[in-house]
Amino acid sequence: MDPVVLAIWILRLAFLALLYLFLGAVVRILLRDLRAAAREPLASPGRLMVVASTGEPSAGTILAADAVTTIGRDVNNAVVLDDPFVSGEHAVLTFRGRAWFVEDLDSTNGTFLNGEPVDGVAALGFGDELTLGGVRLRLERPLR
Repeated sequence: MDPVVLAIWILRLAFLALLYLFLGAVVRILLRDLRAAAREPLASPGRLMVVASTGEPSAGTILAADAVTTIGRDVNNAVVLDDPFVSGEHAVLTFRGRAWFVEDLDSTNGTFLNGEPVDGVAALGFGDELTLGGVRLRLERPLR
């Protein structure tokens, strides 16, 4: 057998071995992350604290925020705000990946994030405040 052909075969086998080692490492890391997530499931990815309110819920109330949390005056929302300036379906909070987003659902009086009007979808983080009508909500980390 020619030494060049033998060298090419050795390089092919070495490349194949490295490829399998890389794929094995990726699978091992993914399994470790999945097992860790299964051991410690969060009840909810975040929570909303009522900072100021003219009606119900009162200031200081803690509300659970799920991956998709609708906010409005209608009783079918996850977070019901009894305020005359809040629309029936006012806004929606979504948790995608590791980030929170808020979207105004064409409400009459608008949704404000840290005092700025929300136009479309806006990213928010823990500690940011949402204003819907006369209600101010602060997004907080979940309790572990």
